[in-house]
Amino acid sequence: MMTDSKQMNIYDIIGKNIRKYRKAKHLTQRALAEKLLFSESFIAKLESKSYQTISIATLEQVAKVLEVDIVAFFDRTVEKDYQ
Repeated sequence: MMTDSKQMNIYDIIGKNIRKYRKAKHLTQRALAEKLLFSESFIAKLESKSYQTISIATLEQVAKVLEVDIVAFFDRTVEKDYQ
């Protein structure tokens, strides 16, 4: 278990990974939202540091659209400041 107080929390990691894979597919937040039938603001919240909840079902939907394995969203090696 990591004890670094600056360690990103799991929701931050998931959000950063969603953003990374979305950008790798050259999708805007709006385009991803449209594919998922979600609002653009919901996608923005998922990718933000402040959003602190997400269901496994939602993660599965996002993973399917982004064509990645759901476990990729939990990769803690995501660049800290990935924009």
